[in-house]
Amino acid sequence: MPPRPTPLVAALPATIPFVAPERTERDTGRPFLARLGANEGNLGASPAAMTAIQAASGDAWRYCDPECWALRERLAMELGTKMDEIVVGPGIDGLLGLIVRIFAGAGAPVVTSLGAYPTFNFHVAGHGAKLVTVPYRDDHEDLEALAAAARNAAAAIVYVSNPDNPMGTWWDAAALGRFFDAVPEDTLIVLDEAYGETAPEGTLPPADTSRPNLLRLRTFSKAYGLAGLRCGYGFGHRDLIAPFDKVRDHFGVNLLAQRAARAALDDRLWLAETVGQIAAARETIAAIGRDNRLVPIASATNFVALDCGGDGVFAMDVLKALMAARIFVRKPMAPGLDRCIRVSVGRAEELEAFAAALPAALETARGTG
Repeated sequence: MPPRPTPLVAALPATIPFVAPERTERDTGRPFLARLGANEGNLGASPAAMTAIQAASGDAWRYCDPECWALRERLAMELGTKMDEIVVGPGIDGLLGLIVRIFAGAGAPVVTSLGAYPTFNFHVAGHGAKLVTVPYRDDHEDLEALAAAARNAAAAIVYVSNPDNPMGTWWDAAALGRFFDAVPEDTLIVLDEAYGETAPEGTLPPADTSRPNLLRLRTFSKAYGLAGLRCGYGFGHRDLIAPFDKVRDHFGVNLLAQRAARAALDDRLWLAETVGQIAAARETIAAIGRDNRLVPIASATNFVALDCGGDGVFAMDVLKALMAARIFVRKPMAPGLDRCIRVSVGRAEELEAFAAALPAALETARGTG
């Protein structure tokens, strides 16, 4: 008999959380005109970060610093925390896998919202934990229901993203504080703040690491425009951070990523300007939606969910028609959310291409095209 995977892995479906746009381009033989589906930083990265990458390229023969010392030192200054309260990893996705591995044993209940970020669910399944889902309420993650589910299930972990993906909605820091207090002390709260830089003032709680069951995650993939380098970080109580060193890939965040992230943190003016451009592009997407009788959902992220006014089948037909027109977008899949398509912020020419393709896509979906 040839070697076989473990029973857990053998029983998992052959699936991935996202089908990459590159896969679609390979399958169709046609490049996309507008890449508006992956919530990347289409507006580009800080010139200071790009200079740091170029300067570091000659050192690519070297292993990276496995402790990410200089980057954690800079992050500690930014957050007002201690270095041993920060872990750096290959994007939030990589950190989520480690979190489930560390804090949720086989069969342990893990609570999340139905339709929330699917990569988290992917890791929960991959490590044999038990997923418990809570429906959205009014296009928001239902904080009260999530806390109640964590209590009722004696959950090992409860996951929430704020601002949210895929709907772009958000809660203010006061609401989050009430949620934290309602979750049992022995349940780990994972607060995914991937879109924190684009959120309104008052959304992000203070960077307080004294709460022993709260772990917060941020990334350089969104507002900072460095998704291709794969660099994210988590911060929280040192007792939550210490176990990561027991299991993480110590060389998992490459040298170029570490240096670029540090430079990006220092380029405050560029970040402020980019956040402003993201907000303006959100308004453009919302206006394009309204011009086509779609309803934009208020967003604090670098994307906008557009309510197509029908059911999930209709929204999927709209998405397919856009993809056929070489406009890459995505959509929520959970019942109630699946009436929407999700359009990422892009460059002016990408949004113009989306605006040009949307009317015909809607006609095709309605059977009139």
